Amino acid sequence: MDGLDLLKAFREVAERGSFSRAAKVLGTSKATVSKYVAQLEERFGVRLLNRSTRSVSLTDAGQLLLERSKPLMEMVELTQNELQEHAGHPRGRLRITAPHGFAQSAFPDILSEFIKTYPDVHVSLHLSNRVIDLVEEGVDVALRLGRIRDENLIVRRLRQMDLVLCAAPSYWARRGLPGKPDDMRRHDVLTYSLAEGAPHLPFEVDGKPYIVPVASRMDANDAAPLIGAALAGLGAVCVPAMMAQSHVERGALVPVLKEYMPRDLWLYAAYSQRRHNSAALRALLDFLEDRVRNSAAAPAPPEAVAVKPARRARQPATA
Repeated sequence: MDGLDLLKAFREVAERGSFSRAAKVLGTSKATVSKYVAQLEERFGVRLLNRSTRSVSLTDAGQLLLERSKPLMEMVELTQNELQEHAGHPRGRLRITAPHGFAQSAFPDILSEFIKTYPDVHVSLHLSNRVIDLVEEGVDVALRLGRIRDENLIVRRLRQMDLVLCAAPSYWARRGLPGKPDDMRRHDVLTYSLAEGAPHLPFEVDGKPYIVPVASRMDANDAAPLIGAALAGLGAVCVPAMMAQSHVERGALVPVLKEYMPRDLWLYAAYSQRRHNSAALRALLDFLEDRVRNSAAAPAPPEAVAVKPARRARQPATA
């Protein structure tokens, strides 16, 4: 039996002067309460109560335990109430990690709206492109982009993500538009340095992955400098569409080969436990799912350019 339960039984008997009345308050039998007190006395090796057929009184040791245990039991009760509030009402600290590129997306606005909606929740946001161990680093939820691979994590799929391969109009005018994925072999590409293997671009042909090796003009571990280099006309960049959307909408970047972009990529929230999650975490997951899916309802910008396209070549064979 847990020591707190034994202590609680002892305190009820001491305060009410009766095993019967204590049992009634605790919702158990007189024999059970008597057994609990006896176990506590055995654990401490000292008698806590004087018992007679008519009354119960405290020994000196019992009086000491009653006094010293009061702040402990008050703290336990207060903590229990606070934990129940965490389970039932969104409050407390949420530790979130997300890629650096999210700073250039609608995510900060969504997170600000969440904080306004739930004023008792404190958010600690850590931006990192490194895939971290959520349990080891004490993170509640990780927002990630890409294919879902880690089977040890619980995943909430927020929305299917599009990749966009794009460059400045001046670059396409100078180098010509690609008509098929293999045409990118002759282009300057701005690549993501954390991607596995040699520089490449991911495509999809006839529903199957098709990888094209490319010449990397520049690499970085974050999308922002790559997009900046693309805006300067240094080459083509392949990034999540949400990160380049504003530039595409104003015509500063022009997407190509849209029909060959992979379709099995997701924006998702990953967390480590399915059961006993706090109300704050449940509220965040529901909030993200609602807001991200609503934002996905906006129509995608058209794929249009004002430069003369290169002659379209035959579709490549699958890898």
